Amino acid sequence: MMSLQPSDLRNELVALVPLRENDFDSLFAIASDPLIWEQHPSPDRYKKEVFQLYFDSAIASGTAFVIIDKNEDEWIGCTRYYDHNEKESTIAIGYTFLARKFWGGKYNHAVKKLMLDYVFQVVDTVLFHIGPNNIRSQKAIEKIGGRKVRDMLYEGNRHCEYAIRKADWR
Repeated sequence: MMSLQPSDLRNELVALVPLRENDFDSLFAIASDPLIWEQHPSPDRYKKEVFQLYFDSAIASGTAFVIIDKNEDEWIGCTRYYDHNEKESTIAIGYTFLARKFWGGKYNHAVKKLMLDYVFQVVDTVLFHIGPNNIRSQKAIEKIGGRKVRDMLYEGNRHCEYAIRKADWR
């Protein structure tokens, strides 16, 4: 099985660097913006104690990345793989956030393309769990080919599940 936290995922715009325990303060400086989380199922994640839970889970996953804008050498957010199911040949991408100045442009697409191209080497379907009120993220995932497959509960919250299949991505 290949690593779900490779050390060298990059393109001309972004680099994904494995998240490390000493990254908390730098990442929280980005995540402390309340507007990042306003449409999210955890709208108070901008608070340090709530973000700490997110961060600890990301570290424990062993599959999380800091997102870096390569042109400015600036940290701009975080993302990860999760819920890998070998039998069903699925994995999820999510827990993603970007600093607001990187919204609505090419950054989210560049991050997802890197992650999808990499993980489609071992799975057939990638899932995304997006809060029903998170219209920004729903539109962003639809722009790159995600299709809503169902409404569900995930971690005790309502979510819309989107999928991208390898056959549709290539």
